[in-house]
Amino acid sequence: MSTTRPYSPGDRGPEPGGASGASAGRQVRSLSFDGASGVVPLARDFARQALYAWGWLPAAGADRRAAAEDVLLVVSELVTNACLHAEGPDGLQLSCDNKVIRVEVSDRGTGQPAPRTPHRAGRPGGHGMFIVQRLCLDWGVVRTPEVAGKTVWAELGAPA
Repeated sequence: MSTTRPYSPGDRGPEPGGASGASAGRQVRSLSFDGASGVVPLARDFARQALYAWGWLPAAGADRRAAAEDVLLVVSELVTNACLHAEGPDGLQLSCDNKVIRVEVSDRGTGQPAPRTPHRAGRPGGHGMFIVQRLCLDWGVVRTPEVAGKTVWAELGAPA
């Protein structure tokens, strides 16, 4: 798990211009939060619809159900962090191929997300990035020079 690489090995980071649609077997869906309220449930519902469209749901077995629930939890955590630490999220992008689903949440914040160290499981709060780190294959932050904010991304493995 890494917060130092801007994107995972072999990946080019977020698609320029927030492209949506499919390219080279990758399916992409984007959601803008412009003027929206209740962004965490909105993001979860959007992600759930994408998981249905991509065949992750309905889940045939416990492993597939757990993989879908992990995606929804990561979406919730990244959007919540943008609400708490970055004046709210600007957008959510989900992309999926046969092996990996990528969650990207953009915001205007300047902070650097990181799991709290040491992690204190018995205390309320401060678990978001620890959860993301534990559930994901990899995650990181992409910043664009001379543009306010960042995109926090996380990748999860597709169900078997």
